[in-house]
Amino acid sequence: MRTLNRGSIRLAGYDYSRPGAYFITICVQGRKNIFGCLQHGSVQLSVLGEIAAEEWRRTSKQRSGVILDEWVVMPDHFHAIVILNGQNIRMFRQPPSDEKFGQPVAGSIPTIIRSFKSAVTRRVNCQRGTPGGIVWQRGYWERVIRDHDELQYTRQYIQHNPTVP
Repeated sequence: MRTLNRGSIRLAGYDYSRPGAYFITICVQGRKNIFGCLQHGSVQLSVLGEIAAEEWRRTSKQRSGVILDEWVVMPDHFHAIVILNGQNIRMFRQPPSDEKFGQPVAGSIPTIIRSFKSAVTRRVNCQRGTPGGIVWQRGYWERVIRDHDELQYTRQYIQHNPTVP
């Protein structure tokens, strides 16, 4: 039997709790349209999509130093720009710190996304009556946004994502 060794897509040695802007994409397991549908170039969220939107809005309220920029819940995935403004909890460790399994780094992108995915999964499974059900694909995709032009391009990409067939 062959096993897949999935390598990390993260930048080696990069501190994902450092101030900056990050583009995040998270996909639903099997790319199923559980969060809604597209109608006339906009997303019509289902009850499950509303849960994802509500949990994302809570993200900045529950974590200091996290700013939610442009974001969209799509029928089968989620896009967001997260800005860390440097007010996260960095004083308790020596940066840079690589997050390791079982050792989350407070205020880091991996910890923020893990918490969001967990909260959405818990509520979606409660809504559907499917305890232990899988909502998201394993992992997520992220990109460090390096300059203002890339930030503007990414914002436009997210804004126009519902209009792309």
